[in-house]
Amino acid sequence: MNRDRPALSVSPALTDEELNELFTAAWPDHQPTSFAPVMARSLAWIAARRGDRLVGYVNVAGDGGAHAFILDTTVHPDEGRQGLGVRLVRAAAEEARALGAEWL
Repeated sequence: MNRDRPALSVSPALTDEELNELFTAAWPDHQPTSFAPVMARSLAWIAARRGDRLVGYVNVAGDGGAHAFILDTTVHPDEGRQGLGVRLVRAAAEEARALGAEWL
């Protein structure tokens, strides 16, 4: 398996299919759902891809003011214990600050 670091991107287009695949791999009790309502209310999200495969995700939500929240941090088990979760959270924090959040 290629051990290069997965590429991160801010608020890319993501399908329910790939998000549900990632969440099911990481969270065995996950039930397929539509992510569109959550993403419509999000400030941003960070996605990690290894090639075309979604291997990580974190959502950045806000309160409409100075606060932002990091939710749903998810890393595919094949990518675990390699620092991807830390990279996702750091990128989410940077994006939240860039969008005006003062508190995270």
